[in-house]
Amino acid sequence: MSTPQPTPDTARYWAAAAQGRLEIQRCNACGLHYFYPRPFCRHCASGDVSWVEVSGHARLASYVITRHPQRGFEPVSPVIAIVELDEGPRLMTNIVDIAPDPDLLRLDMPLRVRFHQRDGVTLPVFAPADSMPGATV
Repeated sequence: MSTPQPTPDTARYWAAAAQGRLEIQRCNACGLHYFYPRPFCRHCASGDVSWVEVSGHARLASYVITRHPQRGFEPVSPVIAIVELDEGPRLMTNIVDIAPDPDLLRLDMPLRVRFHQRDGVTLPVFAPADSMPGATV
């Protein structure tokens, strides 16, 4: 498994993550947010798009618990997930700060973004919102 390599389309995403911010794109024509980064809106195909910082609030949409260590990514959360940001887009990530137990990982549970360093790259990961200091769900 290799570390993410920024491209011209994703460089802003990775730069924001390195500063502890979650940024995605929003279309200025239709007003919708989208992910993965690209130079045009996935909803209306407009090229009038901007990068915006989003709340970092999400809900668990789907997950899988891995039982095989990922070489080069130790320690890594064994929970690989699809989360849905409050702003709408879904993204693939890891769930942290919770045991990899299906009884604890309930679909639609509130999550908050966190940032972890891994092999020199800052990755957005998500933790249960109620496990965050000062969190309100």
